[in-house]
Amino acid sequence: MNSIEKIVLGTVQFGLDYGINNRSGKVSSNDVDSILSLASALGIRCLDTSYAYGESELSIGDSLFKNPLSFDIISKCPKTDSSVGSMFDESIIRLKKDKLYGYLVHNFDFYRSNPDIWEAFQTLKSQGKVTKIGFSIYSVGQLQFLLNNNVQFDLIQFPYNIFDRQFEPYFEQLKQKGVEIHTRSVFLQGLFFKDLNTLEGNLLALKPYLQALHLYCQSRKIQIQQIALNYVVANKNIDGVLIGVDNISQLQSNVDVLNQQIKAEDIEFINSIQVEESDLLNPVNWK
Repeated sequence: MNSIEKIVLGTVQFGLDYGINNRSGKVSSNDVDSILSLASALGIRCLDTSYAYGESELSIGDSLFKNPLSFDIISKCPKTDSSVGSMFDESIIRLKKDKLYGYLVHNFDFYRSNPDIWEAFQTLKSQGKVTKIGFSIYSVGQLQFLLNNNVQFDLIQFPYNIFDRQFEPYFEQLKQKGVEIHTRSVFLQGLFFKDLNTLEGNLLALKPYLQALHLYCQSRKIQIQQIALNYVVANKNIDGVLIGVDNISQLQSNVDVLNQQIKAEDIEFINSIQVEESDLLNPVNWK
């Protein structure tokens, strides 16, 4: 698999304002059309969305109806009082599709409280409405719960980046089970690029790590984007790397840094970063 085939286009920005460095707000419908056209031309084959991402599914559906490009689409089921089947039907109506590549549980606590919903996911798969079913998770504890209870799933998505490598010890076990691994938060929602002088609140605790990253990249004359993206893409256990963009220039610049070989010294530097304030690696905890 070449690097571009690993890229999964995250589309939360198509439906919501998202990311610490996003100053442009939700992506316009014209920009959605342009981004999807360029993504397809570049060889990106997979889109990631969710019912919970505002108008994201609708934006994708409308765009692909006008310009029928071929993408594998992954969506997610939110916490809901409705049935999983009816939520899935809502998503495929919005997306103007009759089936999806992936359908994930989006709220793990909802699943923990209602484990029977997993049967509905299995039914969707057996009916041929979805190819792979799985979970979008946030913590190692959630993954351990799935493994300890021998839950059978095809696809897992979790955060993984040069600062947050907590899931690494489970990669081989997941691959042995035939699970497709997708990672998100490759740029920690844009935090890696933030002007260090504008850090505030509890994010100040991450300043020493960010400073070390900025200084290292300056000394090596490489972009942060290059080291952050290629470190994750180069991992042989990872099948999909989500990147979210606000415009075509961001998409093009991400693709441009792909395939720029990451060096052993870069990996050594990244592995030397041990963030002690691990709770701050989850943007939910930023204050």
